[in-house]
Amino acid sequence: MSFLERIVTARRGAVEELKRNVSVPSNAPAPRDFRAALVAEGMSIIAEIKRRSPSKGDLNPGLDPVALARAYERGGARCLSVLTEPEFFSGSTDDLSLARSATTLPTLYKDFVLDPVQVLDARRAGADAVLLIVRMVPEGLVDLIAEVRRWEMCPLVEIFDENDLERALDAGADVVGVNHRDLETFEEDPSATKRLRRIVPDGVVLVAESAISTRADIEALEDIGVHAALVGEALVTSRDPQAKLRELLGSA
Repeated sequence: MSFLERIVTARRGAVEELKRNVSVPSNAPAPRDFRAALVAEGMSIIAEIKRRSPSKGDLNPGLDPVALARAYERGGARCLSVLTEPEFFSGSTDDLSLARSATTLPTLYKDFVLDPVQVLDARRAGADAVLLIVRMVPEGLVDLIAEVRRWEMCPLVEIFDENDLERALDAGADVVGVNHRDLETFEEDPSATKRLRRIVPDGVVLVAESAISTRADIEALEDIGVHAALVGEALVTSRDPQAKLRELLGSA
């Protein structure tokens, strides 16, 4: 069983639990404009808060989401991404709510979304954007994009290859993230964004994800017209994430 199959099985159980407990969000803060932050002048960095990963194990299990989010904002991040999946990434919506409330940055609910009830969970927690992975919901992507937009959040639709891109565009995605790590094999392809960039239509915001750790990586993405980079491991494992962000942005 691939990681993607394992995570789908695990999240189905979480979906059923949410259906019993999640109510329509009424007290969540007004959404911030995630897409606008990505297309501001220059490269935008989405700085990620995650405690562990299935491929690398513990990264920073005792992190303080408030302190880290504030360090990211001081370092020049334009958005936050917070892992909320508990079993494989040790995440939670509490991490998202705390991080988001500590900054002015639009914040991405990064989970493995299978059902509209998870979109409600994201809005309840205060998310401004929701990650949707094409391979997780090949048949339900259109409806999930519509549900995210119904709550005035931004759908960030994740792809890995040309087939995923075609499905994302057909579903109406206008913010697309290229994951350099294949979630079925964990193999990395840092050239994926460069390969796909030429067939991404004008008007679609392009985000590069994973295997980004140096200023040279950022410059290479800027050179091909990528709007934003999502950076996680290089930041959460850094002794000084604020300084690391400034290094990535060339403002150290």
